[in-house]
Amino acid sequence: MCGIAGVFNHRVNDSIDAQTLVNMAAIMHHRGPDGYGYHIQQKQGVGFSHARLSIIDLNEERAKQPFLSADERLMLTHNGEFYDFKRIRADLTARGARFRTKSDSEIVLHLFERYGLEATLKELRGEFAFGLYDKEDDTLYLVRDRFGIKPLYWTETDEGVVFGSELKVLFAHPQVKRAFSAEGLYHQLIQVMVPGSTAFEGVHQVQPGQVVKIKRTNGKLNIDTLKYWDVDFPDEHDYPGDEVDETEYVEGVREKLLDAVQHRMTADVPVGCYLSGGIDSCSILGLASASTQTSVKAFTIGFDSDDYDETPIAREMAEATDADHHIMALKANDLYDHFVKTLWHTERTIYNTLGVAKYLMSQEVHEAGYKVVMTGEGSDELFAGYPAFRKDMFLHGLDHLPEIERLEWQKLLEKNNQLFKGAMLAREEFSSDALNKKVGFTPSCVQPWLSCSSVAKPLINKDLQKQLESYDPGQAIADTLDETYLTGRHPLDRAQYVWIKTMLEGQILTWGGDRVDMANSMEARPAFLDHHLAEYAFTVPPHLRIKGNKEKYVLREAMKGLLPETLYKREKFAFMAPPAHTDPEKWKAVERLAEEFLSEQAVNDAGLLDFNEVEAVFARHSSSDVTPEEQVQLDAVINHMLGVQVLHHHFVATDVPEQAKQRAQELGWTA
Repeated sequence: MCGIAGVFNHRVNDSIDAQTLVNMAAIMHHRGPDGYGYHIQQKQGVGFSHARLSIIDLNEERAKQPFLSADERLMLTHNGEFYDFKRIRADLTARGARFRTKSDSEIVLHLFERYGLEATLKELRGEFAFGLYDKEDDTLYLVRDRFGIKPLYWTETDEGVVFGSELKVLFAHPQVKRAFSAEGLYHQLIQVMVPGSTAFEGVHQVQPGQVVKIKRTNGKLNIDTLKYWDVDFPDEHDYPGDEVDETEYVEGVREKLLDAVQHRMTADVPVGCYLSGGIDSCSILGLASASTQTSVKAFTIGFDSDDYDETPIAREMAEATDADHHIMALKANDLYDHFVKTLWHTERTIYNTLGVAKYLMSQEVHEAGYKVVMTGEGSDELFAGYPAFRKDMFLHGLDHLPEIERLEWQKLLEKNNQLFKGAMLAREEFSSDALNKKVGFTPSCVQPWLSCSSVAKPLINKDLQKQLESYDPGQAIADTLDETYLTGRHPLDRAQYVWIKTMLEGQILTWGGDRVDMANSMEARPAFLDHHLAEYAFTVPPHLRIKGNKEKYVLREAMKGLLPETLYKREKFAFMAPPAHTDPEKWKAVERLAEEFLSEQAVNDAGLLDFNEVEAVFARHSSSDVTPEEQVQLDAVINHMLGVQVLHHHFVATDVPEQAKQRAQELGWTA
């Protein structure tokens, strides 16, 4: 739901241009096509704007943001959903609060003025990002949900702070610099990002579970970061032993997941479901269908490759739940033909065209008249579903088993996930001294990407490379991890913690989630990332998350009654689009993009890459002695090379403030 933007100046008397705020909303019209609003606090040097996707309270005037409190002390611009808001609103009303809308957003104003920020955040359940200005304390709070489902960026200018839901929203402000940083470029080429960072110089993200507090004192903005939540697994020795009663955890997971699903069915518009052939989305659809009196609309992506297509199981699940099933069948050319447009929305590079497939699917959802779907993201993070987690469990978490047995399990894992070697699993072991020191080992989930460093670093323009001479990407990531939540934890918990802090927020919820969903005005609700469910999942003993060679064991058992038997028994299959090298037509599409964005002229104009090294990567990719795993890795690197060039085209070479101005004019959005 929605997109937000705002400006907070150092000096109260510095004027804020109202049309600039409107332009910032207009450039993210896709996030909120149902209306816009803006408000400037006179003589306070602060202004917010908002683009609205109406899901709760469809009255466009009544629920129009930004919201002001009755005494105009507080101003709010909010993106996302607060679940359980009806109960909270009723409780506050009984205590004397008077609500002017039926919007879930308004609860923040009443909670904050009664209880303060810390108590307010404990009450908020869902996916959200908001800016809240308190005139009394002359303070702006930028708040992001616990897992980072909703995005929120900020940067400093000579005049103050600019924030927004997307990078292009910041770039629409004339004072915001638009340039890659050397470190940001490096991390775009290796996929894994430093938490809180972006590709661009001086542009930051509010990290999940955190608040950026910006207080103005004597004409100067002072910026602090506050943590209000983190992924907190128990101490390794506090878990019950192998004799634990599994039933307790199976029942607990079922109860918490059902509660999360039912909360996410709250909307004043229809709610559909994404449906792959995996346990996660099948569980969501099964519970949603049983919770409602009507047929649930289910949307499935199909690929023209039997190795990657999951539609047969999805179809079986849809029939079992009597869902209204919509399958979008994608061919090779569909993906790279929409690569450039997808990256305008993701604002970061993508290693696999699954991001494009998700973009095209959200387009179909929008055309079907749906604004909201529930999704299965987060299940693998909570219940250790990825192959990398099993690998770390076998290597580091099963000390009581003979080494030969652990190695046999690992060998079977590698064999069954051969398709994903070079992407989801590293081609060969990679060790980071910094992560070894911080985590105890280098988690398998980041090894495929950190191991790309040897290919990626030479690709960088020689002048920028000089800035990276002593830079260690593993160290940069390790420095952001909170040792408090790693010390004394089980190895599997540590591996999951690192994934949640890096790949979940930086990939799954970005180019696999919000950015490609909201690109077509469609809100995705990942029920597994309900923090009540997550906090319970963290207490499930590691040997019930991965039991023997079976991942997500406790979830499988909790959902056994509604899953197709084939799926219940099947090993986790990573959901991704077929890599480019697997299809001649797809590879031709890559070559066409390379002619435009990776030509010698294009590379030299952007000044980001070294053209000779770019050519060397393509030569190696087509070499007769390249292995399939190396081709998978090189496919990813080529996608990243294309990606940084496309991002340069979209956000550096293009005059974004002028683009935003023109968009506002087209929409008739004026101050």
